[in-house]
Amino acid sequence: MTKPGTVVAAPQARVPVVRLSRRRGIELALLVLAVLLSVCGYCAVGLARTGTVPKGAMGYGAGLGVLALLAHITVRIRAPYADPLPLPIGVLLNGLGLVLIYRLDLETPGDRAAPTQLVWSTLGVGLFIVVVLLLRDHRVLQRYAYVSVVAALALLTMPILFPAVNGARIWIRIAGFSIQPGEFAKVLLAVFFAAYLAANRNALAYAGRRIWFVQLPTGRVLGPVVAIWLISVGVLVLERDLGTSLLFFGLFIILLYVATGRTGWIAVGLLLAVLGATAVGWLEPHVHSRVQDWLHPFATIDAGLGPNQLAQSLFAFAAGGILGTGLGLGHSILIGFAAKSDFILATAGEELGLAGLSAVFLLYGLLVERGYRAGLALRDPFGRLLALGLASIVALQVFVIAGGVTGLIPLTGMAMPFLAQGGSSVVTNWAIVALLIRVSDSARSQYDGRVAP
Repeated sequence: MTKPGTVVAAPQARVPVVRLSRRRGIELALLVLAVLLSVCGYCAVGLARTGTVPKGAMGYGAGLGVLALLAHITVRIRAPYADPLPLPIGVLLNGLGLVLIYRLDLETPGDRAAPTQLVWSTLGVGLFIVVVLLLRDHRVLQRYAYVSVVAALALLTMPILFPAVNGARIWIRIAGFSIQPGEFAKVLLAVFFAAYLAANRNALAYAGRRIWFVQLPTGRVLGPVVAIWLISVGVLVLERDLGTSLLFFGLFIILLYVATGRTGWIAVGLLLAVLGATAVGWLEPHVHSRVQDWLHPFATIDAGLGPNQLAQSLFAFAAGGILGTGLGLGHSILIGFAAKSDFILATAGEELGLAGLSAVFLLYGLLVERGYRAGLALRDPFGRLLALGLASIVALQVFVIAGGVTGLIPLTGMAMPFLAQGGSSVVTNWAIVALLIRVSDSARSQYDGRVAP
């Protein structure tokens, strides 16, 4: 019996929970669309060049479709809550890259790069499947932070022992087989930076002395990570691979800012980048020549020597206009030996036009945005920094490469993710997509069954 004057609280209704949609059907539909668009591009090149559909169109479509299906099945089994966009975006960009390389192969019968790129793409998707299958929790990588940095430094140092190629020591060539170790090192360094900064984020943000607008941590905390970064960048400068040096520098500053929340690090990073670029641009002849080409892209034409690579790239973009000349109908092969690698974006700009090039940039933007979204949704600091770091690698590469071939910044010689010829690059980018898939799966699965409608 209730005593007089006692207020009885009404029983609270149980809030029903809902299960999160896994969205694997959306991913499969987008994969079908990505494969169809790639096959249509392949057929368009053949029709433009010979008037007939290429004989290998069926095999190309089947091969790309099988790779996409295997990757989808793996994600469906091991990462059911993963974001449905990264995998289709990777397939579409990789497929478009194969189409553009095949198109340029038709202009260079003695240099067929598309079949080799297809093999590397298969290896990349295979690595994607292995990572998604075996890496059940991204937090396992945090245990191997120092193993990762030792392996990264070893990979960065190895090319010094081999001859330079086009002025840079970034390749290992043995018996006709070549790889670019720096591509793999960037992922390993992202793991190390994320693990170290996650473990020391409070000390980095609040300990130490404040000088002007920057809170400088103690040397004991900041020293190890800065030393590792300086060693890696120093090795890259010796190898004359300034593009990757810029990538590592940007990655370091971005993760340091995310870990500490101090905007002063952005200002410090920009200042150091300007000072470093100016010093290297004046002191290193190889880099100085690229700076001069950037400042005066038409100097060789004025001297009667014909257009250089940057000038030809600018001509290709101008010829493309808004809608482009059409796949297979451009002349970007005039750029020369780097048309399939450094300057492949010029082929896309000429033959797909500003509209097609904007669509390509939108795909990259979506891939980066989904990586950021997954990172921000995670509760653990390491996963958040890892996702943001991996997405930033893609963003920095696209900016550096696109800026170089359009004359916004000096050329760096890096490979456009998924599009450009380069086995090490495409394999590494598939590993990045796999890690983003794993992180996004963890980000969404932590809320499954605990979300009110």
